[in-house]
Amino acid sequence: MAVIDDLKARAGGVCEFCGATEGLAAQDLAGTDEQLLLCETCRSDDAPEAHWRCLEGAAWSAIPAVQAAVWRKLGQIDAPWAQEARDGMMLEPEVQALAETGQAAAGVVHRDSNGAILAQGDTVTLIKDLPVKGAGFTAKRGTAVRGISLVTDNPAHIEGRVEGQRIVILTEFVKKR
Repeated sequence: MAVIDDLKARAGGVCEFCGATEGLAAQDLAGTDEQLLLCETCRSDDAPEAHWRCLEGAAWSAIPAVQAAVWRKLGQIDAPWAQEARDGMMLEPEVQALAETGQAAAGVVHRDSNGAILAQGDTVTLIKDLPVKGAGFTAKRGTAVRGISLVTDNPAHIEGRVEGQRIVILTEFVKKR
């Protein structure tokens, strides 16, 4: 019980994402030894998108584990506001490393053509024209693909939306912005 008491003291007795006071429990930050104090809604995967707007405020937390968790969660939300909020986060290098640790811990690390680590929600640019099979168009070099999704079991594949179509893209043909 000492861990939950420490988390409650750190967070002031409220959810570190949304500020709720009910249903609080410790939540592990995947791939790290860090924990967060989150409400039942923030611990679930089926919270409505509108609930996650609380992350815009939580991004300003002084606690590195909270910043890292917010950065990760924003990368999982497929909405323009979430990408803008994530892009606007100014993380110290050690906090950025903590945020990206979850991918490395899972054993799958996605890297662009230059070797930069890609994360969920990043924006990438195509480095060559890519014919899109079954869609009847070619994704042109220089096209920005915003809010990418990582294919969890294949480090060579990412998913993104180009010309309104959700496509799989090989990481060797993109560079991180």
